[in-house]
Amino acid sequence: MRDTNYDVVIIGAGPNGLATGAYLSKAGLKVLILEKRYEAGGGLATEEVTYPGFLHNTHSKYHMMVDFAPPYRDFDLAEKYNCKYLQPECQFAMPLLDGRVLCIYTDIDKTCESIAQFSKSDAKNYREFSKKLGDLMNGFLGPATYAPPHAVLDQVTKLHSTPLGKEIMDYSEKSAREIVFDVFENETVRTLMLYASCHWGVEYNAIGIGYMALIYLNRITNYRLCIGGSHMIGQALNKIIHEYNGAVINNCRVKRIIVENKKAKGVELADGTIINASKAVISSVDTHQTFLKFVGKDELEEDFGEKIEVWQWEKWSLFETHMALEEPPVFAVANKDPSINKACVYVLGYETLDDLINHWDAIQNGVLMENAGFNCSFPSVHDSKQAPKGRCTGLISQMAPFDLKDGGSEKWYSHRFKKEHADRCIDLLSRYAPNINHDKVFQTYIISPLDIENRFSDMVKGSIKQGAYHPLQMGFMRPNEECSHARTPIKGLYLCGSCCYPGGLITFGSGYLAANALAEDLGFEKWWSDPEYLTEYRKIYM
Repeated sequence: MRDTNYDVVIIGAGPNGLATGAYLSKAGLKVLILEKRYEAGGGLATEEVTYPGFLHNTHSKYHMMVDFAPPYRDFDLAEKYNCKYLQPECQFAMPLLDGRVLCIYTDIDKTCESIAQFSKSDAKNYREFSKKLGDLMNGFLGPATYAPPHAVLDQVTKLHSTPLGKEIMDYSEKSAREIVFDVFENETVRTLMLYASCHWGVEYNAIGIGYMALIYLNRITNYRLCIGGSHMIGQALNKIIHEYNGAVINNCRVKRIIVENKKAKGVELADGTIINASKAVISSVDTHQTFLKFVGKDELEEDFGEKIEVWQWEKWSLFETHMALEEPPVFAVANKDPSINKACVYVLGYETLDDLINHWDAIQNGVLMENAGFNCSFPSVHDSKQAPKGRCTGLISQMAPFDLKDGGSEKWYSHRFKKEHADRCIDLLSRYAPNINHDKVFQTYIISPLDIENRFSDMVKGSIKQGAYHPLQMGFMRPNEECSHARTPIKGLYLCGSCCYPGGLITFGSGYLAANALAEDLGFEKWWSDPEYLTEYRKIYM
């Protein structure tokens, strides 16, 4: 490494680290990003982990905020960097073994027609609820993802100033289960809606974060797949950083953040190299690594250090089986409507609402249910670039506990244990898509909750969003009141990861907010402007 002097050093080349780096590099700052893994992108990974020619999105698959996230527009990712998306018409399909199927489409009329097969009143309610969700998302929930959070009392005051805000407050005090049950009456409809509102980390009976269920229910028709694989986005941002004279160094381990007189001055690498940061150090990794490992508890005020130590990780993670398939699946329920074979996401194995609730309750108790349901997808059905001609890539993604009641997390090291559970998942898939049996599976690549932690050290206990979603770790409290706006008590040290507001998934919210915070603190002129929806939001709620 020749140059050791930079304006900004960013730890971690995940989605948010790259987004922050791209904004700052284009603004003229000299930026260096340090990445532990061999490829930039973090969860935006697409790999040939089974056979050559089969591209598997080994972490991030579905992107739900493409229509909101500023980086797509600000960097013109579609036209300049060929980062284009598919949005399948059939977004969700939940087949049942009795031959029925419930589908959610981008077309609301088709969705209502599908729901009406189960309940005409639920179809009517969905149409009305969908419009309400759109109003809430466009008027507040979407824009708020890219605006700094308010302190709790200030947020309450702002929300109570508008009818829409009051409605969001009312919903926030409900659990996801209450929200779904208030709108829908049919068990099958409730099951799919509850799954969609919770399977990204919202506990079904948690009070105080009902607004997250609203976001996921609105996004149920906005799941998109990146053509060529998720890594296209990460590599585009990587390219932008280099185009503006920044740098990304892979296979690079940070030993510590250098702090002098309560100010971050740079980082020291594991090999002893000192890299100076004249303006800022930004961490995209979790709070434990950032403050307890890299900064050191001695540099922290006692009460702040305690806040970091009590941070809670999710009890659930993901057990994933990537498959190289001889052919695409043909679902038994598609005999009347072949388009069902081209759904974006399939929800399988939840024949009753109790099946779903029992699965989630088992996870909280550290139990891996042998017959639990999951979601699955087949990206190459939509994007032929992701598999050889006539073949198919498949993914089974199941919520699972990190710490197992019987054997702890160490049990996930057993290949036999993982393989047996993956085989059970494939058997369940075969019940719904009979043409997919073990003979049609050329190869599998299995990722357990422990594997996720080992692959991404900031996802402690397999926590894919760097920390649990519950009221005391959300909004202005994510990760705490001192750091939710990207700044930290240590001058010159900023956060931009999923542990920070607004949270995880591929939203680019934390990265965008960190870039804005740096622009404000350093006083440089932003080359980017707020999206129109954010300008309107600021007039009302900021």
